[in-house]
Amino acid sequence: MLSRFAKILTRHPTVVALLAVLLLIPCAFGYFKTGVNYDILSYLPKNLDSVKGEDVLEDTFHDAATSMLVIEGMPEKDIADLKDKIKNVPGVNDCVWIDDIADLSVPRDMLPDKVKDLFYSDRSTMMLITYNGSTSSEETFDAIANIKKLLNKQCYLSGFSAMQRDMKNLLLGEMPFYILLAGGLCLVVMLFCMESWVLPFVFLGGIGIAIIYNMGTNVFLGEISYITQAIAAVLQLAVTMDYSIFLINRYDEETPKFEDRRDAMASAIQSTFLSLAGSSLTTVAGFLALCFMELTIGKDIGIVMMKGVILGVLSTVTVLPSLILLFDKPIHKYRHRPLIPKFDRGADFLIRHRRVMILLLLLLIGPSFYMQSHAAVYYNLDKTLPATLDSRVATDKLKKEFDMATTHFVILDNNLPSYKMKDMIGQIKDLDGVKNVLGYDDLIGPAVPDDFIPQKVKELCKKDGKQIIMINSRYAAADNSENAQIDRITKITKQFDPSSQVTGEGALTKDLVEIADHDFTVTGYISAVLMLVIIALVFKSAAVPFILVSVIELAIYINLGVPFLTGETIPFISPIVINCVQMGATVDYSILMTTRFQEELKAGKSRMEAVRAASVTSFPSIITSSLVFFCATTGVSWISQMGIISSICAMLARGAIVSAVIIITLLPAVLYVTEPFLRKLSYHFDTN
Repeated sequence: MLSRFAKILTRHPTVVALLAVLLLIPCAFGYFKTGVNYDILSYLPKNLDSVKGEDVLEDTFHDAATSMLVIEGMPEKDIADLKDKIKNVPGVNDCVWIDDIADLSVPRDMLPDKVKDLFYSDRSTMMLITYNGSTSSEETFDAIANIKKLLNKQCYLSGFSAMQRDMKNLLLGEMPFYILLAGGLCLVVMLFCMESWVLPFVFLGGIGIAIIYNMGTNVFLGEISYITQAIAAVLQLAVTMDYSIFLINRYDEETPKFEDRRDAMASAIQSTFLSLAGSSLTTVAGFLALCFMELTIGKDIGIVMMKGVILGVLSTVTVLPSLILLFDKPIHKYRHRPLIPKFDRGADFLIRHRRVMILLLLLLIGPSFYMQSHAAVYYNLDKTLPATLDSRVATDKLKKEFDMATTHFVILDNNLPSYKMKDMIGQIKDLDGVKNVLGYDDLIGPAVPDDFIPQKVKELCKKDGKQIIMINSRYAAADNSENAQIDRITKITKQFDPSSQVTGEGALTKDLVEIADHDFTVTGYISAVLMLVIIALVFKSAAVPFILVSVIELAIYINLGVPFLTGETIPFISPIVINCVQMGATVDYSILMTTRFQEELKAGKSRMEAVRAASVTSFPSIITSSLVFFCATTGVSWISQMGIISSICAMLARGAIVSAVIIITLLPAVLYVTEPFLRKLSYHFDTN
């Protein structure tokens, strides 16, 4: 079946290439139709109280998407006019300012302190804007864009939705440069590491088609996260470029055996497909581990990248052979010597000093494990954005002028008696870091009957059997003091209303912290177990999997431990992604060397000769692969102003180099020393 398929492909390379290009049209359409989610908190499990509370805010009170507008040095009449204009912006649900509570003719000193502190600071006033759409919906983003057109330099628009819109605009501006820089740097590496000046361009064409297929077919998922959108193309380029190298190497081996180069390519396709099916399995397994995250952004990244790897394999055995056949003459005409040096002396040195290498490996385990487990991590989403971004400037202004770092919302039963509400609010006020607590009675006054209150004002706090209170905190989201404060608030509110829900950015981020810590542990174990199983099946061995996975784990520990040495604080999701992707993508380096070691032993060579041959022959492939991976990801880390994207790509780039260095320098010594155990604990490890 495969033989016949390969024969058909190689007989019609022009038709295959043309079909591949035509398929780009629906994929391009699918790419632009795929939604992008910029709200990372929306990937939290739906059974959390903070998420349920957020749904109530959005569906009942339309408060989930909220902005705070800080205005400096503007007359109150002009502020009132601005408020009316904002209320008429499409997508705005409501705009609340002091004139909704009291007439502007009322002197400020006569206002209740809570109300005054909420809306006024010494030099500015604050307006609360709510939207009809969700936090990161296009409707909300459009409303924010239209509001900004009404504002001048005296106005600062903050809030989670404003921050996400800035994030979207920043990402859309940077993304074209990600793939251009990644492709350009990979091209440079391949031009120097390969024997042909033309082949790298053909490779980029083949993988580029696979990338567009992957991004276009995301339309069937409905939407993807902004992190996935930003890194998927670059990551697919990094992890699947090896497949193209496998194909061309096999094609060059097969060409002398056949009179017709098309038959040589058909044979190469058959051999390459079988080897790629095994090689890609470890990469797919690494991305599969991400799907087990409770934070479902892992599933988002995992599914897209697994699809990307599979499409990369299929493209390598369908589209790329056609391109190679079409450009075969210039590929082999314009050749040069690759610049990768011979590794004979290096291999001899490492084998001579194998005991030192083993000692070095053992000495690295403890410190690297300690460093990676003590690397500082941040969860504040605003830290991932440049400090000069409008929404961050506005957030800093809000914190400075109103001493408000975060705002919590508590959803309560509307039937909770007033005296219990008063008691509960009193206890919350006494908590450290709470600036003020605002409920219905605080805004309206306890003596005013409900019948006297306009329905619009009443619905700010009470609606559909629910009521909300707002708690302004001096602590920032993800801060330990903030998390402890939320725990105490939750404990108090549950005493008065067991069905109460504490939500808001702080509560959602607190849940994010706890889930991310759990996900790091779970995905690490799952990726390691998957690799153990796959390698055990490939080598029919009980020993090889533990040796290879242990070596890669050391490389991962070193990579994750570097921020501890440099004093860098990294985004919470970076270690989770690195843990799985570095394992899945670079364990192939160790499999390549071990496979060659096994082949040399079966050929009758001594342990010393087999290790040397495996080291020398694997070196060019490992160097080329790791440099391509490094270049594909490091360029993005240079230019991205988004902390999450920059950090993930920088750590992936470093991980590729660390893995390559560890495998090239330490694995030969490990294979030499453990060879007796490998023979005993494997099925025909050194015999056919």
